Amino acid sequence: MTHKVISIVLGGGRGKRLYPLTEKRSKPAVPIGGKYRLVDIAISNCLNSGYNRIFVLTQFNSASLNQHIKNTYNFSFFSNGFVDILAAEQTLEGDRWFEGTADAVRRIDKYLQGIDYDYVLILSGDQLYQMDYTPLIDFHINKRADITIATIPVTGREASGFGILKTNENHRITSFIEKPQKEDLGSWVSEVSREMHQQGRTFLASMGIYVFSKSSLISLLKENQGMDFGQEIIPYAINKLRVLSFECTGYWTDIGTIRSFFEANIGLTDDVPSFDLSKEKIFTRAHLFPPSKISGTILSNIILAEGCIINAEKMERSIIGLRSKIGKGTVIKRAYLMGIDSYERQKDVTKITDTQQPPPLGVGERCYIENAILDKNCRIGNDVFIQGGNHLSDADFESYSIRDGIVIVKRDGIIKNGVKIGLHSQPMEM
Repeated sequence: MTHKVISIVLGGGRGKRLYPLTEKRSKPAVPIGGKYRLVDIAISNCLNSGYNRIFVLTQFNSASLNQHIKNTYNFSFFSNGFVDILAAEQTLEGDRWFEGTADAVRRIDKYLQGIDYDYVLILSGDQLYQMDYTPLIDFHINKRADITIATIPVTGREASGFGILKTNENHRITSFIEKPQKEDLGSWVSEVSREMHQQGRTFLASMGIYVFSKSSLISLLKENQGMDFGQEIIPYAINKLRVLSFECTGYWTDIGTIRSFFEANIGLTDDVPSFDLSKEKIFTRAHLFPPSKISGTILSNIILAEGCIINAEKMERSIIGLRSKIGKGTVIKRAYLMGIDSYERQKDVTKITDTQQPPPLGVGERCYIENAILDKNCRIGNDVFIQGGNHLSDADFESYSIRDGIVIVKRDGIIKNGVKIGLHSQPMEM
């Protein structure tokens, strides 16, 4: 039996913790894995689960996300499927931004009224995981739940970043706290499997994945004018409705910081990655690029997208995005190069010289890049040295930023010939 489900992917707010990757794009539009966008993960999980009626809610820097959705998710005329962007908008009822996850869903209710559905699947647009949502929906229906929250065991170190809950023997959630302080965690330990206990994962955390029965969602959002599901709606609902936990144990990570984003991407290059790109289909925009060309490069644990021209000396544990160009003698270690949006015309590309300004798109010759993210369309000159690490403090400059020891060259950023970043405890401005 096919359940009547509407999926809502929450695009998030300003994405301050992912700055500067979110300086010119929304969080769901951030590139991941060399050729995908973050939003592709949640949408692909929906499509692979058989749920093809999807709204993506966003409000900041949504132009590139709109373009990606429009160029990627097109359904047959004979299908009722869609992936639509719903941005915060000025109306006669108000002109404010979405002020939280619940506020966003409440304000798009008018778009749901003409759709036949029984359940609403609410998802975050900035998480990395693979999940068949059908068992979650089946659990919700069979247990006669009003709300079901997907949960996962986490460690005490991680628990302060999530909503933490406790359940009884019937999976019913009895208490919930949003992002508790570390000193308050003692009373929130839950019974988990032996495997999870051995890993120190003894706290049940909300994954930000909710299933609501239609009537329960409508009544809750009218009764409680709270702006956020985790902080207000869920704690309110626990004492009034049947709110259950659906426990998951697979790979799942919240892409909320530069460090988590970087480690999640580098983890894709492992011999046996926790998140396997080949396990299920991940849908994204189709590109008709030529195969990548590699000349004289030693490669180790590399994810290489299409259309690249690689002349580097050595690359290891890195992701090389679409259309990337890397010059001779360059070494790349633990780095994510997001690639280039369009090739430069041949007549505009000349041999890099010590005086050429700005450098061509891509990475020049004899460079060393480690623990770094190069956003789209960067121009890295010759003999550039970039080495992130714990010796670097957070900082912001015109062309690059440093977060959690990771050097991020900004979108369209220019690093001139011979610049050194990371040789000293404080980087030098260019």
